[in-house]
Amino acid sequence: MRYQFFKLSLWIRNVLGFVRKVIVTILFVIPSRTLRFLWRKRIIQSVVIAAILYLGIDVGKYFFTPDVEWLARQNPRLTEMMVHQERRPEKAGKRIAIRHAWVPLKKISPHVVQAVIIGEDDKFWQHRGFDFEAIQRAFREDIKERRFKSGGSTITQQLAKNLFLKPSKNPVRKVKEAILAWRMERVLDKERILEIYLNVAEWGESIYGVEAAALHYYGKRASSLTPMQAARLAAALPNPRRYSPVGSSGFVRNRSRIIYSVMKKRGILK
Repeated sequence: MRYQFFKLSLWIRNVLGFVRKVIVTILFVIPSRTLRFLWRKRIIQSVVIAAILYLGIDVGKYFFTPDVEWLARQNPRLTEMMVHQERRPEKAGKRIAIRHAWVPLKKISPHVVQAVIIGEDDKFWQHRGFDFEAIQRAFREDIKERRFKSGGSTITQQLAKNLFLKPSKNPVRKVKEAILAWRMERVLDKERILEIYLNVAEWGESIYGVEAAALHYYGKRASSLTPMQAARLAAALPNPRRYSPVGSSGFVRNRSRIIYSVMKKRGILK
């Protein structure tokens, strides 16, 4: 556990280092005369101090709120992701009903469980909420492309984001996500985390949870999904509004083949 916290501190230090680089870049863009004037007027110092205080409060509160212990006893009916996504069609004058049906983990095909873990978080059973190697790879990619991308998040981190946070691509949200994931791993066992994730994950516009996805795309219960159907559902998870499990997308086709191949090599398929 101590080693895990050490690696987490290194990752946070890297994120802060990246933020520092962004600030330095912005300062270079501002003309030096303007910069000196602002500095003499104490404007920059005040803005920086206010920003640090705001971020400290905004991020620090996630060590205490929201409550995550109730997830061990109750099933969430709505998530922050559901609320946010359903506001989009409402703004356009449309109203689409959410398709969502809760199903216990024991009634979900084991092929789905294995396919999702392989596709989204292959070290799920080993880590304590963070896959530091994946985070570092994603961070290096962000630095290389000079923009924030989704990636590197474990199933626990994705669940924390879906349940409690609005979708955005910035380091502050990632820190909040990490805090919530750490708290959830302390009070929920792996099976419960996986059960909630599979029941609230988005699988298309207004389609949430594997049961609703199975009924919508394949006309069957989640318990009856075949290995390839499970692989295709897992393959669509990175961008479910863009990729359909039953569509002709090359991304889904290639990714599902890889997931299916891994399942076969590991002896999961019988």
